[in-house]
Formats: sequence, C-alpha cells, structure tokens
Amino acid sequence: MTESTRLMQGNEACVAGALYAGLSFFAGYPITPSTEIAEILAKRLPQNGGKFIQMEDEIASLAACIGASLTGAKVMTATSGPGFSLMQENLGYAIMTETPCVIVNVQRMGPSTGAPTAPSQGDVMQARYGTHGDHEIIVLTPSSVAETFTLTVKAFNLAELLRTPVILLMDEIVGHMREGVSLPGEGELPVVTRLVPVKGMKDYLPYRADKNGVPVVAPFGAGYRFHVTGLFHGEDGFPSNKPQDIEYLGMRLHKKIENHKDHYSFFEEYLTEDAEIIVVAYGGTARSAQAAVESARSQGIKAGLFRLITLWPFPESEIERVCSQARAVVSAEMNMGQISRELERVLGKDASLHKVTHIDGTLLPPQKILLKIQEAAVND
Repeated sequence: MTESTRLMQGNEACVAGALYAGLSFFAGYPITPSTEIAEILAKRLPQNGGKFIQMEDEIASLAACIGASLTGAKVMTATSGPGFSLMQENLGYAIMTETPCVIVNVQRMGPSTGAPTAPSQGDVMQARYGTHGDHEIIVLTPSSVAETFTLTVKAFNLAELLRTPVILLMDEIVGHMREGVSLPGEGELPVVTRLVPVKGMKDYLPYRADKNGVPVVAPFGAGYRFHVTGLFHGEDGFPSNKPQDIEYLGMRLHKKIENHKDHYSFFEEYLTEDAEIIVVAYGGTARSAQAAVESARSQGIKAGLFRLITLWPFPESEIERVCSQARAVVSAEMNMGQISRELERVLGKDASLHKVTHIDGTLLPPQKILLKIQEAAVND
C-alpha cells in the first residue's frame, strides 16, 4: 500500500463516504453487523459539527432522521435485517413526504434474528417492496470497500436530487472486510446540495414539482409555513381525497425515479464481449463470481460477469442487452434466488437460466458457481 492508501473496513468506508457527502445528522440503534457505522459516527460526527443520537429503536431512528432532514440536514441511519423491518412504515412516510435520507442495511441471515454475524443477501425484495403501497425506491449495493465509499456519496446525491429515500444495501461480507483504499480529496467527487426556494417567494407551494418532477421544499425554520403529511396531498401539502390529486401525486412519485433511472443504473461488465455464459451477481457474491469466471476461462469456457450495482430500479435494458446474446445465464446469490426471479421475468421463461443459491451463513464459494458454469457449458 502507498502512503495515501488506508486499510479500511467496509462499514468504516461507509462512514467516510457519508461525511464526504456532507452528513450532518445520524440517528440509529446498534445492531450487528452494522454497529461499527454507529460507533464510528458517535465519535467523528460531532467532531465534524454534526449531531449523533442513539435512539430507543429503529422505528424512532428513521423518524428522527426524517425530522432532521425536514430542517435541511443531510441524514443517514444504519441497521440490519430486524431493524430494517421495523423501519418500513417510516420508509413509506419518507417516500410520500419526499424527504431525502440514506438508509444503510448491512444484511445478515434471517428471518427474525437469524444468525447475526452470518452473511446473507436475503433483503433484496424487502428493500424493493418492504413498505406498503405502490412506490419506487433506489437501492445500491457495493462489492468492495472502495466502492462502499463512492456509492455512499452517490446515495446522498440521489437522495438530495430526487428528494427520496435511498437504500445502501450492503452485506456482512462487504461491511466487515478490510481492504486498502485511497480516498478521494475534497472536490474530486461531486457532492449535491439540496435546492431550496428563493426567499420571499410569493404564493409558495411546497409540493409544486419542477420539470424533473421534484418539488423544492423549504427547510423548516426558513421562513415558510407549510403542511407535511403521509396522506395523499395537493401541491400545498394538505391532505386531499380528490381522485385527480391522488393519481397525479402517485404518478409523479413514480415518474421522478423511473424517468431518470438511466442516470443511476450502475453496473459493471467483466469479460462479457464474447461470453457464451453470463454470470449475474452483486455485493460480496460478485467477488466469488469473478473468480469463478476466471477459472472457467482457464478451462476454455467463455464466461463473463454482469455485476449489478443498482438493484432497484432493476436495470432491465442492460440485462437484456448483455444476457440475450449468451447461451446461458447463471444467477449467483446468498439467498434462495431473489434476483433470479427478476432475470426470468426480463429474459423470459424460455431463457436458459441456472440458479446458484446459498443459505448456510458462509460466503458463496467460487467453486459452487464454477460447477454451475460447467454444467451450463455442457448442457446448453
């Protein structure tokens, strides 16, 4: 490692990325395997002029973050499976009220308390559909310590640009691994500042959207009085039962994310140009998948890796472009096949799709993925 390179844990890199992005308020409750995020921020955030508070539970943690965000603060909370379950009602509230916040979920084995120190990727569908009602959500997942830093910054930027919660869906492997990381200097990565209305604006409506479908909501205490509610509401923020208001708001919340997803459909391709077998993986599992692809190539099997970085909205067009040219697709996950169902939906039931599932509380080994690649090479 060079002098500018630091040995960092994934959770530590998440903290560094949050502070780089301008985090000024954190509320959370310790839970393995995300606890290091709270521990480090308890010390570093006050040193940077921010506020740290340990709440009585995860429900209150996200509620506190929503309140702080409405005052203009950049906010984050961090948790794992059981705590993420408790946050779902307030996640829906933040979506409806268009309150920017970053929620980190370092996944562990479940259901219930499961295996607190064991890696898993079982919260993929919960991240998408955990809160009730029709809604859109942005979910990013890193595969390395360095990427944890950059994706944390991107999560804050997207939350501010689109006025929406953004989920950073890590797994225990990435959260607890240590790697050498060279952090960018100040100004090297873009950092988004939240838009605020011009002071003294007449006839101000807090939920009147701009051309991108995003409202410019004034921070509390900035001179404007307005109403915030989890009910469907008009542009003035007050509840409305008018069908036209309900449909308009529901569609606007959907379109402001869906219409701009090309700007945050992040992914990585590895040896896919001539690949006959594509492995689709994400998070810590993608590291095993890359090793399996390299082993397959050494055996003369033309394999490649498509690594998902944005899980939701699901990058359908990119998946179709890469996977439709292959003879077979292998889906590798530390769960019972949650993303493989999305692949089947996008590629069609006639596609040759092979699932590698893994739920024993250990990292999915490259050998298990390689066996499935070999099987696909022979049978397809």
